[in-house]
Amino acid sequence: MATKLKKGDTVRVITGKDKDKEGKILSIDRKKNKVIVEGIAMVSKHTKANAANQAGGIIQKEAPIDASNVMYVHKGKVTRLGYKMEGNSKVRYAKTTGDVID
Repeated sequence: MATKLKKGDTVRVITGKDKDKEGKILSIDRKKNKVIVEGIAMVSKHTKANAANQAGGIIQKEAPIDASNVMYVHKGKVTRLGYKMEGNSKVRYAKTTGDVID
């Protein structure tokens, strides 16, 4: 399933333990259809001390969630996305309002 989301988009979680929370997309794995959203699906990771992290210990980190569990937020409301041609360029638009996103 191809996702129309991009890195930096603001999305809202529509199902799961973090339902109704919003955040920006940090990364997308298109092969596994997963997204990492800022502040969503936080997990504790135990790390050993190394040059980058001298103390080591337990750190909080975002875990990937399925792209089907998030929806794009446009003007404070969730919407589906579509593509349309505008002149010679293909642009994304919000299906609820018809506004061009980028």
